[in-house]
Amino acid sequence: MHKAKRPTGSHAAQVPRQRPGRAKAWATRAPLMPALVYMVIVTQLPFVATLVISFMNWDALRPGERSWAGFANYKLVFTDPDMRASVITTVWLTAGVVLLSLLLGLGVALLLDHKFRGRGVVRTMMIAPFLVVPVAAALLWKHALYNPEYGLLNGTLTWIWSLFGSDSPPQPDWISDRPLTAVAVSLIWQWTPFMMLILLAGLQSRPMEIIEAARVDGANAFQIFRHLTLPHLRRYLELAALLGSIYIVQNFDAVFTITSGGLGTANLPYTIYQTFYQAHDYGRASAAGVVVVLGTILVATFALRLVSTLLREEKTS
Repeated sequence: MHKAKRPTGSHAAQVPRQRPGRAKAWATRAPLMPALVYMVIVTQLPFVATLVISFMNWDALRPGERSWAGFANYKLVFTDPDMRASVITTVWLTAGVVLLSLLLGLGVALLLDHKFRGRGVVRTMMIAPFLVVPVAAALLWKHALYNPEYGLLNGTLTWIWSLFGSDSPPQPDWISDRPLTAVAVSLIWQWTPFMMLILLAGLQSRPMEIIEAARVDGANAFQIFRHLTLPHLRRYLELAALLGSIYIVQNFDAVFTITSGGLGTANLPYTIYQTFYQAHDYGRASAAGVVVVLGTILVATFALRLVSTLLREEKTS
C-alpha cells in the first residue's frame, strides 16, 4: 500500500494557515450579516418594488386594469408640465437654500473660530435649529413667525412703527405674498447650522504655523482669508454643498406644512406625493420617485468621492 505523502516545505505551511484565515474572516463578517439582511429588506426590496411598479399602468381607482406600460410613465414624468414646473422649483429652492446657508454658515463659523467667553454655549445654541424636527420647524415658522395676525415678524414691524408714532404699520401676509421665499427662509434657518459645523471643522484643521508666518510677513486678515483660509476650505465648502443638496432636494416637510404645495412651491417630493396619494397614479408616481432616487445617488456619489479625498488628505498631512 502506498502511503499518502504529507505536504512538506512551504506548501505544508500554507495549508493550515488558509483555514484559520477563512474562519477568522467569517467570524468577523458574521455579526454584520443580520444588519446587512435588514438593510436589504428595508431599503432595497421596496426600491425594487417601486422600480417594477414604475413600468406599469396602475391606477388605484381601477385596480383591475393594471397593465405593462414600459417607459410610458418615464415619458410622462419628463413631458408633464406640472412635473417640469416642480423640477424647476426644486432646482431653484435647492440652489438658493444651499448657497445662502453656505454663506451664513461660513460667517458664523468664522465668528465661532475665535476664542471668547461663552463660546461653547453659543455653539450649542447655533446648532439647535438643525436638531429641531423638520415638521416642528415648519410649524414654528408658519404660525409663530409668518402669521399676519399674531406672528413675530408682523409684531416686530408694529413695534418699530410705533417707535416713530405710526398707528398703521405694514402687515404683509408673508406666505401668500412670498410663498417660495417663505419656504426657503425656514430651510435656511434649519440648514445653516449644518453648514457651520462642517466649515468650522475645516477652519480648525488649518495649518496655523503657515497663518502665523503670513501675519509675521505683514498679511492682513482679508489677505489671509483670501489666499490661505478660503483655498483650504474649498473642499469643505464642496462637501457641505453636496450633502446639503442631497437632503434639501428631498425636502417635503416645509413645502407640505407651510404652503401645502400651492402658490408655485410644489417641488418634486410634493408632486410625487400628489400623484401617489391624490391622483392615485402609482405607476407615474413610482417613475418620478425612481428619477429622484437616481439623481440623489448621482449627487451622493460625488459626495462620497469628496469625503474619501478629504480623508486621504488628512491622513497624508
